[in-house]
Amino acid sequence: MKPRLVKYIFQVVIIFFTIGISAQTITIRDSLNSEPIPFSTISFGNGLGNFADEEGQFNFSMEKYNDVDTLFISAMGYTEKAVLTNGLPESLLLKPKVSQLTEVVVSVTKEGKFKFRKQKPLSHSDLFASWLPTVESEVAILIKRHEDKPSQISKLLLPINAESKYKSKGKGKFATIFRINFYKNQNGFPGAPMGYENVVFSIDEKKDKVFELDILSKSVYIPENGLFVSLQVLGYENSKGRLAQTKQYREIKTARGIQKISTSFRPLLPFTNQLPMKNTYVRRIFLNKKKWQVFDKSYNAKSKLIQTGHRNYGIGAEFKVYEN
Repeated sequence: MKPRLVKYIFQVVIIFFTIGISAQTITIRDSLNSEPIPFSTISFGNGLGNFADEEGQFNFSMEKYNDVDTLFISAMGYTEKAVLTNGLPESLLLKPKVSQLTEVVVSVTKEGKFKFRKQKPLSHSDLFASWLPTVESEVAILIKRHEDKPSQISKLLLPINAESKYKSKGKGKFATIFRINFYKNQNGFPGAPMGYENVVFSIDEKKDKVFELDILSKSVYIPENGLFVSLQVLGYENSKGRLAQTKQYREIKTARGIQKISTSFRPLLPFTNQLPMKNTYVRRIFLNKKKWQVFDKSYNAKSKLIQTGHRNYGIGAEFKVYEN
């Protein structure tokens, strides 16, 4: 074997060996029972971040994130924790918030006569009137009881735009994992999270217009003042059906230096101009202290969606409506 080839192979082996040492898998666990905490949030403290997978695991590499020195780990119902990237342990323990230990929703199955009723979703295929989801964005809308009667949400009807009409433009296959969260209605804004278990699912390019999500088994009963339902992007699905541990932003060279742009995910979310009221709220998971904002000019006056009146996400629902 030629000396130059031997030297090249040796250098490649060294590179992979170095990466193998510095790249590691960390598991986020509950400090009380050591159980993994699925889909925890990992913030890099610079407006960017990632999510752990369903087993509470995430990968961190100093080569991939060489400018990150601290991680901020959080999950619903737990106290946020900051850890240095230099010398990360195999497990990170989060303490449950004492104030939320009893916040888990316990739903008693209602009995009596009922009928299924639907609230129609509002969808369209206009790409230019659609929201581009990113991993740090969450969209929430207020859902009220059907005709002010005791109501359980049996299905969520989620408007989506999988771009099937534009497949000839080179759009390939995808599968994106989403999470549904539920929040109390606090004076018209999303408030404290309601303690329902994770509702996680994926949407691929084969789905279009409206995605029907059956949540009847979750026993989600709507309080008298309604509740907020949110749609949150977790990331792409890998070939094994799990959350892919990929870099969630792109680095672009500009005249001002390297700019980090959050990756946008498909499908797009069609926003509607057919609802007169402002019922859609958005937030950036890794920015602005996770503060919810009404999706109007106060959020972003330059947004084309807002300028054209497409201010709301028209989620529909199927309700199990009880007589009393």
